This record gives sequence, structure tokens and C-alpha cells, in this order.
Amino acid sequence: MQIGFKLAAEAFDPNELVRQAVRAESVGFDFLEMSDHFHPWLDNQGHSPFVWTVLGTIAARTDRIGLATGVTCPIIRYHPAIIAQAAATTALLSDGRFTLGIGSGERLNEHIVAEEFPPIRTRQKMLREALEIIRLLWRGGYRNYDGRFLSISDARVFDLPETLPDIAVAAAGPSAAKIAAELGDGLFALEPDPSVVRDYQQAGGAGPRYAEVGVAFAETEQAGAEAAWSTNRWMTGGAKVMTELPNPVNFDAASSKVRVEDMQQALVCGNDPKRFADAVRQAADAGYDRVVLMNAGPDIDAFLDFYGSDVMPLVRSQI
Repeated sequence: MQIGFKLAAEAFDPNELVRQAVRAESVGFDFLEMSDHFHPWLDNQGHSPFVWTVLGTIAARTDRIGLATGVTCPIIRYHPAIIAQAAATTALLSDGRFTLGIGSGERLNEHIVAEEFPPIRTRQKMLREALEIIRLLWRGGYRNYDGRFLSISDARVFDLPETLPDIAVAAAGPSAAKIAAELGDGLFALEPDPSVVRDYQQAGGAGPRYAEVGVAFAETEQAGAEAAWSTNRWMTGGAKVMTELPNPVNFDAASSKVRVEDMQQALVCGNDPKRFADAVRQAADAGYDRVVLMNAGPDIDAFLDFYGSDVMPLVRSQI
């Protein structure tokens, strides 16, 4: 079991994210996960830096902690050849500490290049081709690929690590779980849903299994829920809403009926270390062995100290 910390790239500027990454390593987190967005979910979050620059800087400023994208969409805004190169470079800069998280994307980020955002079945077909292209380029040499949706011509990634990064494929249902099992090295889920693990394993998947757990550390449950409501109420809409809305203003409107009380139900709020540790154990019981804590509380440094001193010992004793 490994415990990760989610860098909230939509809520902090790049220098602050690097600082948080260094702190997360110092308090004992095993790995960092960072989303790959062009826009934030809500305008009041106010940030969305380029993930690959931030990860390269973090790689240079840390020594031990793993790095992962959670997740990159390599089919519209990016071409998979670019992601093959970016991931290989990040793996080299981090001395093999990088995992490439990949998924079929959200309209929020992908529509910005003025290309069609296709339905999920088409996106999953595109994702299959993207994964095949990345794997092909990682074999070295000049490569060609003629797919229905994506192609490369005489393309070569010159700087490849001796050990290639693992690819964790995002899934919320059987179709994507099958892609993760067939073409990925691991599974990535937005929440610790045991059915996704079952679908992945029944399709032959045997790699690491990532899941996010939302928390909001604060002096009281109410304070944590209020902070989470301000910046993270979008997360209560579910996968279909999260993938289809085009701009932060749409997420603001879609979450207008969400209450602070709803955030208390959706996240672990407050400062009870047992509740935080129990959330990690429950994710482990659901079949996940890479659990990412996504903190929406008001004080990141206080949360990091709390994890290192109070939560981590409980987690390690339970799992």
C-alpha cells in the first residue's frame, strides 16, 4: 500500500505546487499525483499551470517521492506522440519515479483547441490508439502508425529511460477497465469503487490500482466542509457531469444547489485522525493499493503536518 498526495493544480500557482511537493516528501507521502488541466473547475480556484513543467521542477527538487499525472488525456489537446516524449523525459528527470496516468478526458480541457469532443465510446477507441502509439514510440527507432483517429509518421523519441514508466489508465466502468487491463500497467479511479477493480481484474489486469479519497482537514468538520464547498463542490456532480461541461462557469452553475452539508457527506472533514485513516483503509478494502488523499481544507501545511504526525502512523498500523 502506498499513500499519495494530490497536488491541487487548479487551486495553486506552480511555485506553490513545487513547495507543497517538497513538503509532502518530507512528511512521508509515497507519491504525488497532479491533474493535467487547461482550466480550473471553478473560476475562484484561479490556477491551472502546465503540468509537465511543474513535474520536471518537482523531479529536480525531490529525491524519493513518486510522481504521477492524474490524469493526462492524449487524444485531443495533446497528440500521443507528444505525451510519449513528455513522459519519457519526466521519467528520466525523476530517475524512474514517474507514472503516466492516462484517461479519455473532459470537455473542460479538450475543447480549447476547437476540435470536436466526441462521445465516450469514440474517445475510448481513440484512447486505445493513443496507447498503442505511446507503446510503439517507447520501443525506440523511427515509427509509423495509421489509425482510424490518430497517426504518426517517421516519429522517434530519442531520450528513453532504460525502465519505461508504468501507464495507469483511468476507468469508471467495464469498458475503460478492460482498456486498462489490456493496454495499461495499472488502473486509475476517481473514487474507491470496488466494482471497477473487479472489472479490471476480470479483464486480466494485475497492476497497481489508484483511487482518490477526498478530505478537508480543518479545526472543525464545519470549517472543512465550508472550505471544500468554496472550491470543490464541483466534485459532487459525478463522472458524466465532470466530463461534459465546457467551462468553469458551467461547473459553477451545475453545483449551485450543492450545500455545505453535502460536502460533509462527500468528504472526510475535520481533524479526527482515525476518520482519515479509516478512509484509506476502506479504499484498501475496496481493492486499491495506491490511495491518493485530495485535501480541500483551508490550510495545506497544517494538513501535511497532521498527516505526517497523526494519520500516517495509524494508516501504517492498520494496513
